Amino acid sequence: MSLAPVWLFDLDNTLHDASPHIFPHINRSMTDYVQRHLALGRDEANALRMHYWRRYGATLLGLMRHHGTDPQHFLVETHRFDRLHEMMVFERALRGMMRRLPGRKFVFSNAPRHYAQAVLEVMGIDGQFEDVISIETLAYQPKPGIRAYRRLLSAHRLNPAHCIMVEDTAVNLRTAKRLGMRTVLVGRGLRTPAYVDIRLASVLDLRRQVGRLLG
Repeated sequence: MSLAPVWLFDLDNTLHDASPHIFPHINRSMTDYVQRHLALGRDEANALRMHYWRRYGATLLGLMRHHGTDPQHFLVETHRFDRLHEMMVFERALRGMMRRLPGRKFVFSNAPRHYAQAVLEVMGIDGQFEDVISIETLAYQPKPGIRAYRRLLSAHRLNPAHCIMVEDTAVNLRTAKRLGMRTVLVGRGLRTPAYVDIRLASVLDLRRQVGRLLG
């Protein structure tokens, strides 16, 4: 590993805990959107949202493919937060850890840019990252599709052998490992796939594993 590593951080449930408040809000907003724009009942809209998420990895892709949905309009409408700071769950120590972490840092997320930037600002770490790679940046082709990773690597002229991807979704790390990246899985689940180099209960534990990752 290079002495100047490139860190690729997922956002939701990696840098902060989106499960208690934020994900339920987004899921409700997506169901509302599907119900309103496709003139469906609530249960039918929710079922379709889940179906597209399972089939394509993102509800948006199904809506674009089958209904001609405008992706930017969808993302703005479904990631609207009036009081985001009250819904955020994160570790205050993250800011200091990120500042001390050596190398270049990027956020690599399937979330829209305006939401990702707002989350980073609430946590006070928006200035720590060279860029935010969002679903718009990826031309609406999300992780774990390999096109997303190749677009990121090409845009920033990154060598995957120098990259360390930190992520809560294991399948996203499988693509990273195929490309030659080091992989860090964040979460308390039981299974650690063979393509995961290190598993952490919290992203804050990264500070104790930097030596292993850079060695």
